[in-house]
Amino acid sequence: MTRHLLFLTGTRADFGKLEPLAAAARDAGHLVTFFVTGMHMMDRYGLTRNEVRRMPGIAVEEFVNQQEGDPQDLILARTVTGFSAFVHRARPDLIVLHGDRIEAMAGALVAATNYIRSAHVEGGEVSGTIDEVFRHCNTKLCTHHFVSSEAAARRVRALGEPEETIHAIGSPELDFHARPSGVTLDEVRAHYAIPFAEFGIATFHPVTSEQDTIGRQAADLFGALADSGRSFVTIAPNNDPGSQAIFEVLEKLPRDRFRLLPSMRFAHFSELMKNAACMVGNSSAGVREAPFLGLPSLDIGTRQSNRSDAPSVTACEAEDRAVILDFLRTHWGRQAVPHAGFGQGTAAQHFVETLARPEFWSISLQKAFRD
Repeated sequence: MTRHLLFLTGTRADFGKLEPLAAAARDAGHLVTFFVTGMHMMDRYGLTRNEVRRMPGIAVEEFVNQQEGDPQDLILARTVTGFSAFVHRARPDLIVLHGDRIEAMAGALVAATNYIRSAHVEGGEVSGTIDEVFRHCNTKLCTHHFVSSEAAARRVRALGEPEETIHAIGSPELDFHARPSGVTLDEVRAHYAIPFAEFGIATFHPVTSEQDTIGRQAADLFGALADSGRSFVTIAPNNDPGSQAIFEVLEKLPRDRFRLLPSMRFAHFSELMKNAACMVGNSSAGVREAPFLGLPSLDIGTRQSNRSDAPSVTACEAEDRAVILDFLRTHWGRQAVPHAGFGQGTAAQHFVETLARPEFWSISLQKAFRD
């Protein structure tokens, strides 16, 4: 039976996770729509709505939910208003959202208050910031859960969610990395004007609870990277509060060894990761995708605390200059053993198989705590 699936995306990162699921649903015969908002609509972050538009066979609805510097509570309120209006017009059978962003929380609220079936992707995970609070809230608001690991499934059960609503499918973005990217490294370097033959990847995002120190953390981290003598492709931070302080650091980096990009197409980013010498920063890619590819990664600060136990991940604080320099000296360019803690790259297949089961659509929308 054909269903209308409405995917909500607010960032380049969550689109990379939702796109494999949406493509599989589309190919299985379902009607797929993306509600595109958040960072996607902002020039400073690469206007990545164009990435969603490039996806064939789907419908796209765009909504501007913020201006630079708006507080998160205001962004939440605007997103609820805009998404609710569209949902009442589109009347989807299932709302699909990811993770812990403020836009995802807005989608979960709209779904719950309107008794619309909803699927939360990558719930049940732990991290070191308010993101974890948002993630667990989304779990309680949504009716179905597509988690990345058995550990995450246990946490969702601990939140009182019924076993029959929890599906461990792995992390969807690994589906991209498990197959050829479709582009060559030379094409990636040419497209993004990357002059380095050998490079690391560095991405450092704001931590909303650490706004007072995030600029200093960025200065400490990138100061150590600059002093290492290595070259880095640096992806701009997301738009959480504190991003301006990070941009001020990035804009002062030596251009001959740091190539700053607002964003990258996912296929190009995948190919870049497959050929990088290491990954440094506090992106989830460093603790999830990098281990899957056997790419050594250095996790900085609290943003991804306790999220991965992969042996290829080294953790430290931004001010731990000696640890950072030692990591770059000892791990640079050394392939690690690939780690499958977040799946085997088959999440989309498991997703559509679950949607094909009649019992998925018969579970009551009236939620009750399951002891």
